[in-house]
Parts: sequence; C-alpha cells; structure tokens
Amino acid sequence: MNTTKGVVISESDKLNNFAIEPKMYVDDTPRTGFTPYAERLNGRLAMIGFVSLLAFGVLTKNGLI
Repeated sequence: MNTTKGVVISESDKLNNFAIEPKMYVDDTPRTGFTPYAERLNGRLAMIGFVSLLAFGVLTKNGLI
C-alpha cells in the first residue's frame, strides 16, 4: 500500500476511498483530586465569583451579605 499526500493507493494502483485512520491520543494525566488542574480551575472559579459579588454590590448599591 502506497501513501502519498494523504491519498492511499493499493498494490494494483487503485485509489482507496476509505479515510486514513488518525493516530490515537490518550491523556493519562489525573483529572480528579488535588491536582494542579483542579486547583487552577477552583481558583479561577473563585475569582469569577468574587468579582461577580463585587459587581453586584456596585450595581445595586447594596451588598449581597
């Protein structure tokens, strides 16, 4: 089987109409528990919540608490 520029040609010089299968990629990094990813996400969500609370207080001239 010959592969040229993304086109697959069989031994009898016929064009293969099937798609070329992509290489599989598996991400083995943990996504649960106290990982850097989880801590970064929690920190960003906390910052969004804090800024939203400040914006709510400024716009309504009342504090939420």
